[in-house]
Amino acid sequence: MSEETKNYKTPILNPFDPKALRLDQSFADKAGVKKLITTVPVRKPNRQVFVRVHPDESYWLTPAAIIESKEERETYLVLPEMAKELPGEFAAATLFTAITRQSVLFIWPVKLPAPDGKYNPWHQSAAEAAERAKKTWIRIGSNMHLGAYEIFEAQNTLTEPVWPEISFQEILRIAFRGRIVDTPDHPLVRRLKGVD
Repeated sequence: MSEETKNYKTPILNPFDPKALRLDQSFADKAGVKKLITTVPVRKPNRQVFVRVHPDESYWLTPAAIIESKEERETYLVLPEMAKELPGEFAAATLFTAITRQSVLFIWPVKLPAPDGKYNPWHQSAAEAAERAKKTWIRIGSNMHLGAYEIFEAQNTLTEPVWPEISFQEILRIAFRGRIVDTPDHPLVRRLKGVD
């Protein structure tokens, strides 16, 4: 071993220095893992969370028939042929693919005007918020005195969302797994008809 090699010392890192411990933000990519989407909530945005709506209309479904079960706090997707069997029980809505700043994908159901063309102010303000969320980060909050949602835009320029590589069909399959009203003997239909 040469004299030069003997005198060389490896710098000792403090193992508790936060800078030395912090992982690079792309550690998951470098680890060779892929995040799987196994849960897609169906809900309106949380009032404290900024969201975006997928700008590609192939990631929306309109009109769709939905039933919101207040008892179960679940939203069911009703097939068109079953909607005919349930007049007055379902609502027509647009199902938007949306995402939070924390990269949580969800389906945002926004109700459409009633058959007579009248818009409920809550539904109208939700539709306006969803339209705006196609281009900018927004959050919404209920204002009972106003009788509608208030829309808040992010004040700073936030980074664009990173949409996962998953088809809309797959998103719907995950979101409504076990909650598709497709037959007259579906448990929800039986409850609505007073059979069970």
